[in-house]
Parts: sequence; structure tokens; C-alpha cells
Amino acid sequence: MIASRDFSPTTPLPAAEFRWLVVGAGGTLGRAVRARLEAADAVTVALGRGELDVTDRRAVFEAVAAHRPHTVVNCAAWTDVDGAEHDEAAATRVNADGPRHLALACAVSGARLVHVSTDYVFGGAPGHVGTPYAEDTPPEPRTAYGRTKLAGERAVLAALPHTAVVVRTSWLYGPAAPGPAAPGVTAPGTASGVTAPPVTGFVGTMARIAAEPDRAADVVDDQHGQPSWAPDVAERLVALGSLPAARASGVFHATGAGRTTWHELAQEVFRLLGADPLRVRPMGSDRLTRPARRPAWSVLGHSRWTRAGLPPMRHWRTALTEAIAPRTAPAHPTAAAPAPTTAVTATATATATEGR
Repeated sequence: MIASRDFSPTTPLPAAEFRWLVVGAGGTLGRAVRARLEAADAVTVALGRGELDVTDRRAVFEAVAAHRPHTVVNCAAWTDVDGAEHDEAAATRVNADGPRHLALACAVSGARLVHVSTDYVFGGAPGHVGTPYAEDTPPEPRTAYGRTKLAGERAVLAALPHTAVVVRTSWLYGPAAPGPAAPGVTAPGTASGVTAPPVTGFVGTMARIAAEPDRAADVVDDQHGQPSWAPDVAERLVALGSLPAARASGVFHATGAGRTTWHELAQEVFRLLGADPLRVRPMGSDRLTRPARRPAWSVLGHSRWTRAGLPPMRHWRTALTEAIAPRTAPAHPTAAAPAPTTAVTATATATATEGR
């Protein structure tokens, strides 16, 4: 069960007669999209990587033809940002060839396609700091991952120029997969009184560290972006897929409103969980040694929502509070905190496996 808001009166619900095909349904965002659709009683076929390999053109065409969806939501992606630097060809097959196969299959069947992309299509150079990237800002990827995702965007829009929707998101986190081994879960009632929620991504990593009172985190404070709660993004994907193409096509940005840094985000997680935010220590990106360069600026603009008649997503702090505050213990004092006995380096690279 995904914790999310009730359906917004301003957000369209999927028509009962629509059939939806969710591709990449086993990941954080795919699970959220499936939950959103099932909560609305929409006819939904959800295929994970084991059920549909998007790099297999024939399999993609057969799946779209067999399930006859009105709308396809593509959440499948190569999300290993650093791994793409070592094997860009493999990342291209998933992030560019896969979306192309889906778009061409949709062109044949007449289905709509909602395709998920990333802030990494922009360079995020320090000189751009201060101005959000608009939906029509020319992309300038600086990583292999960004290049492959941009190629996927272009393939989708070329095959379906009047009906496809490309939705860029960033800093994604969401509810963990159900089960006893859900990532992010720790035994409740630790010495600090903190219980980490079952959440994925960077937020989940910080929650697990917050639950251990003898650990600290060194987190970069010079990378700016927008945390995005997967159920909120899923709500927007479904809304766009439910609208007529004349009202919703082209590029949209689905990220939490406002902006922050990884360091500030980590401190907010600690605070909401009743842990000492001072255990999160700032560091510069120059201390990182990763194959893929992380963008210094990943703040996206949201002007297209207004033109589509929909409000932008809610503020990232509001979503984060809903995501983890229900599990919050009584507030932990922030003054005179004991020095941690173990320090870990928890940086933006913790989100690499999410790839958003």
C-alpha cells in the first residue's frame, strides 16, 4: 500500500474504459504508477523487467499489440549513472533503443506514450545556478547517462510528435517494495528513539543512518536540486496520460516545488525522524571521486503545468514530511550532541541507482 494523498480534485482520474500498460513496473516509480492506477480502479497491466525486456524490439511490439493499451507509461531505465560511463552502449540499449521500440509500437497501435526522463539531460554547470531549467531549454548532457536519456526523449518525440509526453524528474525517492526485507526498515525503538521508514533512494539511506546514533553523514552542500516523492510523480504521469493529447503532449517537469541541496535534504530527514541534524556534516563535491560528474544545478521549471490546466507539484518539504513523519519518534535534542563514533560518507551518489 503506497502512502499518498487522496486524489486531487484538480487532477484528472484515468477513464474507466482506458487500459494502461506500465513498463518497468518493478522499480520505485513503476510501483507508484501501478498503485495510483489500481487505486483508481483502472484496468492495468504492469510488466517488470522479467516480463518485458524493452531492448527486445519484437517483444515490445508483441506486448503492445497483445495488451491493446490506451496509454503506455514507460518507467523502465538503466539507472546506474556511474555504470553508464563504463558501458554507454548497454545504457543506450535500455534508455534510447527501448523507448524508441515502445514509441514505434505505440505509433502502430495508436496508443499514447508517457515516457519518464531525467534532469541529467541538462549540464548543471555552476554558471547556470539561479535559473531553473525550462521545459524548452536546450539540453546539454555532461554524462553518458544523460546522453542516453536524451536520446530516448528524442526518439519518443520523433516517433510520436503530437501525442507523446516526456516527463523529466529528479532526486526520486519512494516507498520501498513491500515485504519483510524492505530497504530502509530498521528495528523500531533504537537507542536514539528513531525508526527509519521503508523508503528508497537517498532519503532511505539518510533515514537508516539517522536510526543509528553512533553514525554521522558527510553530505555535499554544493549540488542543488528538487527531491521528488514517487507517488506525487506517479500522480502526474497518470494525469497527463488521462488528458487528451491536444492538452498534454511534449515535455513536462515533474519535481517537487522549491529547491534544496543534498546536505539540507539530509538534515531535514534527520530532523523529521527526531535525530540530531548536526550529525549531517557539509562537504564539497571536490571530495567526490565518481566516474560520472554530478550536476551542481538540477532545478527544473514547471511552467507547462499551468498551460495544461494543472497545478505544479507540491513543495518537496511537504511531501517529505508525509513520506516519513508518520514514523517520527519524539524530537531528539539538537544541542550538545555527542560526537559520533562512526562516520560515513553519504553523498548524492547514493541516488545513482535511482537514476532520476
